[in-house]
Amino acid sequence: MPIQFRYVPEIRSGFPQLRSRTVLVDGIDAMADPSTEIARLRGIADDRLAAASEGEFPELRAWRRAFSAMSLKPTQYRCASEALLRRYRKDGSLPALHPLIDLCNAASLAFAIPVAVFDTARIIGAMTVRLANGDETYETFAGVIEHPDPSKVIFADESARAHARRWTNRQSGWSAICPETTQALIVTEALHKTADDDVAALTSSLSEALSAIWPDCAVAEMEPL
Repeated sequence: MPIQFRYVPEIRSGFPQLRSRTVLVDGIDAMADPSTEIARLRGIADDRLAAASEGEFPELRAWRRAFSAMSLKPTQYRCASEALLRRYRKDGSLPALHPLIDLCNAASLAFAIPVAVFDTARIIGAMTVRLANGDETYETFAGVIEHPDPSKVIFADESARAHARRWTNRQSGWSAICPETTQALIVTEALHKTADDDVAALTSSLSEALSAIWPDCAVAEMEPL
């Protein structure tokens, strides 16, 4: 059964410009070669960065406004796509972690839109974007257990585990893609003026790339609830 991904009414009403789509992919492995698709996507990012700095991108400016509205300093807590673009612009590359992660990072660079990817085997029930109570469990990539600040936006499953905190700022190590991952949930979210078209283009590009890299995988695009 597909993983349900949804938003509470407070998020929808507080950010009416939000547009998002998810992709569920089943049948991946860590041995595939994503280099061709990644090179294509990085080429798009290179062209955009040659024309303007990432701070000028409307996609990222919209997230900065959202973080300010959430009382988060946008230069201290950056959305995932801005953090990736800044690192890529400075270093000229990103580390190779896993074919799926590397592909999603490249797509995030190309579209300047946050792309989160979760191992569905580590998610209990539906995933909901909501405000934290403060007692949820969040595990860092170093294995340290933390608790999200109350009233900050998190991705939470039905076991009260936070799989991302500060919305698109930081994912949890608990549900990170690993060599044993076979099924993953990919989440794309945007807030800028052309978000509807751009999110659709991003998920379509990802779906095509997934099928090219893993020809036997099953890919399903879904609208969040």
